[in-house]
Amino acid sequence: QGQLVETGGGVVQPGDSLKLSCAASRVTFDYYAIAWIRQAPGKEREGISCISSRDGRTYYTDSMKGRATISRNTADKMVYLHLNSLTPEDTADYFCAAAPECTYVDAPSWTPTWTSFEIWGQGTQVTVSS
Repeated sequence: QGQLVETGGGVVQPGDSLKLSCAASRVTFDYYAIAWIRQAPGKEREGISCISSRDGRTYYTDSMKGRATISRNTADKMVYLHLNSLTPEDTADYFCAAAPECTYVDAPSWTPTWTSFEIWGQGTQVTVSS
């Protein structure tokens, strides 16, 4: 059974940047696209970004474009999410998840298909507060 582990969360101030990491183990990394998803207290989960397994292309949901950057290190089986200009509205649990591909893509936008994700991490909490 594959495993994803997120790290890098914490308490940051408004305007700060943050880099989250997702470490994959027992996962055929070349097979899976990796996405970042968040869920704020009392709100529905929200997609942030997805990086394709086939060609490394990156996709973002419209709400996060310009403030999020996803990247990966295939050799180390790591996927990263860099967030900038954080606001209290970014307070949430952040998850990485694996799917055979990023779906649904209307490049460059991505709208997550929730049923496509096969592996989920346990999440890392990000709190943006002054």
